[in-house]
Amino acid sequence: MEIMDRPIEKKKGIKKKHIYMGIGALLLSALIYEAFLANNVSTYRTDIERVTIDTVSKGIFHDYISISGTVEPIATVFLDAREGGRVEEKVVEEGSMIKKGDVILRLSNPDLSLSILNSEAQLAEKSNFLRNTMVVMEQERLQIKRELLNLEFDIKRKKRTYRQNKTLYADSLISKEEFLKSEEDYDFAGRSYQLYIERQGQDSIYRSIQVDQMKENLRNMSLNLKLVRQRQENLNLVAPVDGQLTSLDVEIGQSVPKGGRIGQMHILTSYKVIADIDEHYIDKVKVGLGAILERQGQEFKLKIRKILPEVRDGRFSVEMVFSGKKPQNMRTGQTYFVRLQLGSPQKSLLLPRGSFFQKTGGQWISGYSCLLLTGNRPTGAILK
Repeated sequence: MEIMDRPIEKKKGIKKKHIYMGIGALLLSALIYEAFLANNVSTYRTDIERVTIDTVSKGIFHDYISISGTVEPIATVFLDAREGGRVEEKVVEEGSMIKKGDVILRLSNPDLSLSILNSEAQLAEKSNFLRNTMVVMEQERLQIKRELLNLEFDIKRKKRTYRQNKTLYADSLISKEEFLKSEEDYDFAGRSYQLYIERQGQDSIYRSIQVDQMKENLRNMSLNLKLVRQRQENLNLVAPVDGQLTSLDVEIGQSVPKGGRIGQMHILTSYKVIADIDEHYIDKVKVGLGAILERQGQEFKLKIRKILPEVRDGRFSVEMVFSGKKPQNMRTGQTYFVRLQLGSPQKSLLLPRGSFFQKTGGQWISGYSCLLLTGNRPTGAILK
C-alpha cells in the first residue's frame, strides 16, 4: 500500500480561541474603565421614576424670582374716640367712600353738656361782676375828681384870704392871730390837694391792675368754655382724610371710652404690594430693587420701599410700591405674581430648576443633583 502525503488546508473563520480572547479583552477593558470611573467619579443609584433629564445650555440668564404679593392700601388711618360718650347714630357704614370732614359717628355725653352749662354760668357771673366793679370804679374816679375840684376852689379862696390878710396885717389893720390863721388855712388846703393827687394816682394804678386781672380771668374762662364746647364738637367723629371706611366696631347704644379704637380707614390714592420671600435671598434683596407685576396682560413697575427685619418660618417680607403707571380697579387683598429682579442679565450656563433649588435657593448644586447632556444624549459627567 502506497502512502502519499497530501497538503492540509487551513480552515478559514473565527475560531473558539478568538472568541475567548475577545471576551477577555472586553472584560479587561471594562475593569480598566470601572477603575477609572472609581477614581474620578462616584456613583449614585436611584429609581428611574425619580430621575429628571434635561439639557444644560449657554445663554442669557435673567436673575429674577417669581413671588406672590398681596395688595394693600398705601396707608391706613386708625379712628379713635377723641371724647367718650354713648353711640347715638352711625352716619356711614363700613365700605363707604368718604371725604375729609364727613361725620362718621355721633356720640352723646350728658356730663359734658352739664359742664358746658356750668362754665357758661360762671362766665356770665364773672362778666357781671367785672361790669359792676368797673361801674363802681368809675363812680369813685368821678368822686375823686369832684373832691379835687372842690380842693382847687378852696385853695383859691384861702389863698386870696391869706394875701388880703397879709396886706392888712402889714398895715396893722388885723391881729396877728387872724393873719396866722389865714396862712395856716391856705397851707393846709395846698397840702390836702397834693394828698388827693397822690390818692388819685394810687387808685388809678390799683384800678388798672384789678381790671386787668379780671379781664384776664374772663379771657381764661372764655377759653375754657371754648375748649369745653370743642369737646362737645368732638362727640361727632369726623373723617380725618379722604378714603374708605373699612371698619367701624361700634353699635347704637354702646358706651365708647375716650381714646378708644373704634375703626379704621384706608387711603386709596395708591397701593403697595406686600410679599414674602425665601430667606435664601435675604442677602440679595435690597431696598430699591425693581420688580414687574403682570395684570391683564400689562406690566407695571414696582420697587422695594421697605424690608421688614423679622424672619418667620424661613421667610421675610418686603413692601413694594408702584414707580410708574398704576393698575386700575385694584382691590385690597388681591394676590398677584411679581417678578423680582435680583441682578442684571448676563451670559451664563443655564440649568433648569430642579429639586435642588428648594434646598439651596439656586446658590449651588449638590453632588448627583444633575446630569449634563449634550444634545439629547447623556455624556456621563455628573456635577459635584
